[in-house]
Amino acid sequence: MAEPNMISYEALLARVETIFTTVGVLPAAAKAVAKVIVAGERDHCKSHGIYRLEGCLRVLAAGKVNPEALPEIHDAGASVIEVDAKGGFSNPAFYAAREVLVARARKHGIAALVIRDCLHFSALWHDVEALAEDGLAALSMCPSYAFVAPAGGKEPLLGTNPFAFGWPRPGAFPYVFDFATSVAARGEIELHRRAGKPIPEGWAVDADGHPTTDPEAALGGAMLTFGGHKGSAISTMVELLAGAMLGEFMSKEALDFMGGTDLLPRHGALVLALDPRVFAARSGRDPIAEGEKLLTAIGAQGARLPSERRFAARAKAMAEGIALSEAELAQLDRFERLGLDALKA
Repeated sequence: MAEPNMISYEALLARVETIFTTVGVLPAAAKAVAKVIVAGERDHCKSHGIYRLEGCLRVLAAGKVNPEALPEIHDAGASVIEVDAKGGFSNPAFYAAREVLVARARKHGIAALVIRDCLHFSALWHDVEALAEDGLAALSMCPSYAFVAPAGGKEPLLGTNPFAFGWPRPGAFPYVFDFATSVAARGEIELHRRAGKPIPEGWAVDADGHPTTDPEAALGGAMLTFGGHKGSAISTMVELLAGAMLGEFMSKEALDFMGGTDLLPRHGALVLALDPRVFAARSGRDPIAEGEKLLTAIGAQGARLPSERRFAARAKAMAEGIALSEAELAQLDRFERLGLDALKA
């Protein structure tokens, strides 16, 4: 078995950022997008790492995302802030409005960020982890493409509809979870397909509604929600809050707009920020300390908190470097050398 190639976080970040600026993405946006892609690789979330590079380039080549978009903040001084991504990537829009969102949450106790007309490809833990670092609890959610059948159905209607939560902790890392409301992320099925491996039972049905472990059949059929009707209800909530309530595309509309599943989706997103100290101000108790009692008690039972494995992978990667295969390095080389023309090779 070939030894992995090690590259530092900083070096990989610079390479990915260069790829985006080379194909015309504005520097600030290139930095924000590269940051979340490399963070996925750093934290060993391979389905959200450099695997996402090709998808981002394909949507740029198709003209379905604006590489020169400058996010525009609409702030009336209330608890709801809007940022128009202008058809650009979602990550620059979030970072453009982050300071306003944090300030408003600290003032009112709660604030919401509406991200409009964005191309979304990344995990949501980036948003909630950043806000938890600012001492805030946070929720983030968005629709995606209609890949998922509702409980009891067989035709794709819901998105994978991720949902993330972050809670500040006094230590190095916050409490963070981020999961698709489907049994697995669609990227995981695609990685199984590329590796020629079957997917686990219960992940998907084929086009006729029959259970399947064939990733090709799953991609041509429908994914399933986690927990049956419970996951289906949560997924529907995400569609309503981050789609219908915002006046943005829901997952079926996003799919119709792009005309297929070959390109990454455009839609909106919702981020909620809450200041625990404002909520607990009259209680006489420290909400962070109270939360810490629960989280340490969970760990004392031997249970693993969500994201612990990701944080451990992060610490190792920052100390030893990020492991990439020969194929992954070759792809980076090709994208750097050829830009969008690499997609034709």
